[in-house]
Amino acid sequence: MQTLTGTAKDAFHFIPKSIDAFGSIVLVEGCDPTRSITWVHAWTVADGVITQVREYFNTSLIVTRFGKKTRSDFESITPLHCPSVWESSLANRVGKSVPGLVLAL
Repeated sequence: MQTLTGTAKDAFHFIPKSIDAFGSIVLVEGCDPTRSITWVHAWTVADGVITQVREYFNTSLIVTRFGKKTRSDFESITPLHCPSVWESSLANRVGKSVPGLVLAL
């Protein structure tokens, strides 16, 4: 909070390592200069404007896409299909155990 409001005594430097887009969602992953902290930003973009920001620190993030997958027209049950479309790669490199989280698009 202090970094966002400009009242922090020490500045946190965001160093992006990867940027990927999935429709209106942009995922940016990076770390601090010492590689002790990793972060993932999930931005929602509409008409070139960032309308929502989600931020995850020291968290292993897997992004999956929700959708229905039908096997045939004769089956009445359509299983939910959630393929993984992106996975953070830096969280395991900080040398400590981090929580995992699934983000569904």
